[in-house]
Amino acid sequence: EPTTGLHPADIEHLLLVLNRLIDLGNTVVVIEHNLDVIKTADWILDIGPEGGDGGGEIVAQGTPEQVSACKQSFTGHYLLPILSGSKRE
Repeated sequence: EPTTGLHPADIEHLLLVLNRLIDLGNTVVVIEHNLDVIKTADWILDIGPEGGDGGGEIVAQGTPEQVSACKQSFTGHYLLPILSGSKRE
C-alpha cells in the first residue's frame, strides 16, 4: 500500500509518477485501499469478500465503473459515490 502515511498532495505526486511509468510502456501493479488511487486504475481485482480467512476470492474485476456496479463488492460500494460525485451511507 504505497499511500500509507502519505499526505494527499504526496498521493497526487505518486499518481503522477505511476502514470509516467505507464506512459513509458511499463505495467504497474498496485495493492491499495485508498479510493483516490483505486479510481484511477485501468483494471481492478477486488479480492475478498472479507480479510484474512474470510477472503481470498475474486469478488469483482474490471474497470472502476464495472467494480462499482457489483453489488457483492465492498470496494464497489465505496467507489460508486466517488465516481458519481455523491455521498453514500
